[in-house]
Amino acid sequence: MNKIKIGLFAIVLTTFFSSCQKYLDVNSNPNSPTDVPPNVLLPNTSMGIGWANANVIGLATGLIMQYNAAIPTQWQSYDVYALDGSFGNQWNYEIYNGCLNNLVLLISKTNSTSPAYSGIAKIQKAYIMAMATDLWGDVPYSQAGQGLTYPQPRFDKQEDIYKGNSALGIQGLIDLTKEGLADLDKASVLTPSSDDLVYGGSLVKWKRAANSLLLKLAIQLTNVDKPTAKSLINSVIAGNLYINDNSLDLNVPFSSSVSNQNPAYVRDISGSFKNNECLSSRFLTLMRSLNDTVRLAKFYTKPNNVFTAYTNGNNTTAPTAASRSVYNTYVVGTTGEAPARLITNFQTQFILAEAALVLGTTGDANTYYQNGIKASMKLAGMLDAEINNYFTTNPTVVNLAGTQDDQLKQIITQKYIAWTGNGYESYNDYRRTGYPVLTLPLNAAGDDPTSVPKRFPYIATEGNSNPNQPNPRVKTNVKVWWGQ
Repeated sequence: MNKIKIGLFAIVLTTFFSSCQKYLDVNSNPNSPTDVPPNVLLPNTSMGIGWANANVIGLATGLIMQYNAAIPTQWQSYDVYALDGSFGNQWNYEIYNGCLNNLVLLISKTNSTSPAYSGIAKIQKAYIMAMATDLWGDVPYSQAGQGLTYPQPRFDKQEDIYKGNSALGIQGLIDLTKEGLADLDKASVLTPSSDDLVYGGSLVKWKRAANSLLLKLAIQLTNVDKPTAKSLINSVIAGNLYINDNSLDLNVPFSSSVSNQNPAYVRDISGSFKNNECLSSRFLTLMRSLNDTVRLAKFYTKPNNVFTAYTNGNNTTAPTAASRSVYNTYVVGTTGEAPARLITNFQTQFILAEAALVLGTTGDANTYYQNGIKASMKLAGMLDAEINNYFTTNPTVVNLAGTQDDQLKQIITQKYIAWTGNGYESYNDYRRTGYPVLTLPLNAAGDDPTSVPKRFPYIATEGNSNPNQPNPRVKTNVKVWWGQ
């Protein structure tokens, strides 16, 4: 497993450096830069967040959430919940020493003179640190990315990371996102353009993404602070500046260039570790039960016009590689060019549906729910006629009915389907709501073979160097603060 991770880390370094190669002619000696300007840092932070989401974190959560099942090789430990000893490179290099350090530097360089950059960086920082705390719980946050001042940063409580704690000098993710939004309205000496790989320098689109990020953060509070969640969501709705069209999605782009392909494509399709996972039989069963195989064919291949799946945790002979259904072009592209989808229109619609249902926020839950399904189907590549036909022939699927919990199950199940390719987001929803309904894999292992992991285990290297990491480590069957 260590060799796998080192190999993937080498790929991410190549991705980072190739994405900013054209910007490196700013010093007299480009091989020994004395400073890194904002237009070099921003492509790195953008690509880094996309990579962190879609690489091994995406692999592991995709298996835990049973989109895919692991063929009996190196990925099977994730499939059966044997997570201890994993994710060291993701913690060290992809989140902290990669994204976060560059974001802290970008903010410090631009906060006073070029807030167009610092605003984007604060929004990105809120996203990547949400990912860290969502997966691990209490993590270094307020003191992280400041190695000279805090070589052993404290582990902030997840509640403080979300909501802030003024007594400890902690600015929460919600306020950090709002501050980023405010920065985007200020006069700025430097403004991004082509170095903004996500929106091409459009600050209005970044504002929409930030407001949708606020919706994402707010819905995470539904188990622990409904009043704050409701107030924040209603405020975003009233502002009417959030992602409400597929063209506004926050996507991190990849390309067909070998050094800059989607990590899922490199991992599963073209790289040296390919053919080690395929469509889960559980996900196939769900999609068939909902008569949703047209959309499924956009998500997964159909060799010889047949979906061929495998059971999570199975350790018997798998279908031949040529016959397996694997990620299709929607997730990985034809040659690796599919983006990492981080904040989307369908996500926003499903959040608003859940909020209207559970919190009583503005709007009709069923309308938002249907908008979410349509947005996902359209994004996947279904034709309008196919979408209309699905809605006509499956009224019990596309209309909310029953108790509040029945309707919540419908919303989260459809959101789960739409998130194919981004297991991190559906893993959040599962731990928060209990939906979709999952069946334990065969041969389950790990800290607690009787339950789906409620968090990632802390990594040994951080514990060895930082006495602030909880010791003994928290078991994976202990819920995170906002979980159930």
